[in-house]
Amino acid sequence: MSAELHPKLTAHVVDFAALPALPLADELYLALGTTIKVAGSQAAFRAVDYDANLAVATAALAVGVRQVGLVSAMGADSNSKVFYSRVKGELEDALAKMPFEGMVFARPSLLVGDREVLGQPTRQGEVLGSALSKVVGFLIPANYKPIDASAVASALLSAVPSAKGRAVLLSGAMRR
Repeated sequence: MSAELHPKLTAHVVDFAALPALPLADELYLALGTTIKVAGSQAAFRAVDYDANLAVATAALAVGVRQVGLVSAMGADSNSKVFYSRVKGELEDALAKMPFEGMVFARPSLLVGDREVLGQPTRQGEVLGSALSKVVGFLIPANYKPIDASAVASALLSAVPSAKGRAVLLSGAMRR
């Protein structure tokens, strides 16, 4: 991963099972995730998408964080028969039980953006979905159209600082 993404960005390599104390902060933004293909197994996927995010959230509460924003997924549901959606839903449920004053769960549809800058492989399904959306996008409901990762980030940055309770943002709302 390139550390030159932003001049204020500092990359840290951490062991999520033994996190050091986090710095004081008001807000937490969780955007850590992988795919089962990249992770290599369902257990490895869960270790990233559930365990690591939950460990960071727990550590953030310990230093007084009151608001949290999460990049989840469309269809997140802890009762889903689809493993990916179930894990995303289980994380949302676990965060909802934590004493944050406000939480915002972004549930993007097909998330697109420059993955190469992050050292991630290009995914053919995303390339195809993005291209198809450009041709027939007017037929696709707003919540199902591919959305750029930067739009999701902007939506969270707008919503999280003043969040109270629990809010869910779908792709259509994140484009506004």
